[in-house]
Amino acid sequence: MSNYQIEEIRQFAEIFKALSNPHRLDIFLRLASCCPPGTKCTGDAEIRQCVGEIGKGMGIDPSTISHHLKELRQAGLIHMERSGRNIQCWVDPDIVGSLIDLLTVCPCVCGAEEREPSQLGV
Repeated sequence: MSNYQIEEIRQFAEIFKALSNPHRLDIFLRLASCCPPGTKCTGDAEIRQCVGEIGKGMGIDPSTISHHLKELRQAGLIHMERSGRNIQCWVDPDIVGSLIDLLTVCPCVCGAEEREPSQLGV
């Protein structure tokens, strides 16, 4: 039985919906990779990226990048802030922590370490 309230479940559904698009997932992972491995992002300036930097090497139009960023922001995954002529983006550390908690306590994961990798879909 779930310990999550219906509103939390709806928010997680919106998050997973936003991340179900390969380009949005790529953008989110690019932003999340700004955090040192094994740490939680804090929102400090050193982990922020400008919109123009995020799309480099993705091969999609800047307007499409903007659309995907808007979807990620509306889902609560990222924050955006104008800084002069640039717009900076960063991952919301609280939402990432909530996702980690959700996936860590998910009943379908319990006992996963006892199964063979082939049983886990890996």
